[in-house]
Amino acid sequence: MNKLAIDVKRLTKEFQIDKDKSISVLKDISLSVFYGEFISILGISGSGKTTLLNCMSSLSRPTTGEVTINGKNPYKLKNRDLAKVRREEISFIFQSYNLVPSLPVFENIVLPLRLSHKKVDKTKVLGLLKKLRFNAELDSLVGNLSGGEQQKVAICRAILSECKIIFADEPTGAMDSESRQLIFELLRKLANDGKCVIMVTHDIELASQTDKAFILRDGLLSEEIDKPSSSVLYHKLETKQSD
Repeated sequence: MNKLAIDVKRLTKEFQIDKDKSISVLKDISLSVFYGEFISILGISGSGKTTLLNCMSSLSRPTTGEVTINGKNPYKLKNRDLAKVRREEISFIFQSYNLVPSLPVFENIVLPLRLSHKKVDKTKVLGLLKKLRFNAELDSLVGNLSGGEQQKVAICRAILSECKIIFADEPTGAMDSESRQLIFELLRKLANDGKCVIMVTHDIELASQTDKAFILRDGLLSEEIDKPSSSVLYHKLETKQSD
């Protein structure tokens, strides 16, 4: 069996609404993800998908339960050690892109490499952008790009960081169908090469091509499906919505 990348045990997450009231977003979630796996997390809006991804990836401390990344609990690390994990072990593709609007495309892409003192290979950057069918110039400010082009910059940045764990929150959300499949195939190749890819998505057709699908409902992990088919996923999601 491949090495364990992410382990989640009995995770809950609550948000304080006011002084006397909190809302429970995630309830008793346990799951494991291994290197070489491409997993998808699905559920209707408000089911807790992005919150789970944030808790798994060190961005949001669980209320209770434990998360480990390569055997380390990120929420128990000192700030310096946590920053090193985020720089060297995990990369993110955010739904909101999380780019620096005042920087050009190229500098946004290579920023993680510069922060990690890794080599910047312009040829590799250009090659990946070409694969992504990116149409803007390298010196364009990302704030002037369309949503789809910004998403390609964010994806290129995550892939070229060469981290072994990739968290992707709706990475194809702003794409046309051809670009969605193209991005998916790049992520699929990363998993095939031994990396761990964890993707939140609404796209059932793409989720059906992942190794495993987790379905959330009302903050609970209601289904864990190995080698999911689109028909099974449609059925499970429709059944859960109509209950």
